[in-house]
Amino acid sequence: MLDPKLIQELINRAKAAYEQAYVPYSHYPVGSAALFSSGKIYSGCNVENASYGLTVCAERNAIFQAIARGERELKAIVIAVPSDVFPSPCGACRQVIREFAVDCPVILMNGQGHLRWTSLKVLLPEAFGPEFL
Repeated sequence: MLDPKLIQELINRAKAAYEQAYVPYSHYPVGSAALFSSGKIYSGCNVENASYGLTVCAERNAIFQAIARGERELKAIVIAVPSDVFPSPCGACRQVIREFAVDCPVILMNGQGHLRWTSLKVLLPEAFGPEFL
């Protein structure tokens, strides 16, 4: 179980990240904060591009920043949006999360501050991971 202070820090970092989102097309800001086994938290926001395929989701942005700094083991991730509807990671983000965690808590937060807890195994059952190669 995650420490409540750590959960709050993840939430705060994810909220701060969506404030920096670059979303001129969808107008749907998303922020994410990822906790790694080192105890460090990395945050990221979604960054859209006129060539839509080049858009990067908040989850992948946070994880890739961590990987660039030598992290390899994801322990938990928070995904936050300012809207009333809960966010949900896209399929590509679910697979990227799976690359660095067999399972971990995935905490979803809407703009009212309500939390929905799930896990990677729920979001991506029977997932394909690096150990299969």
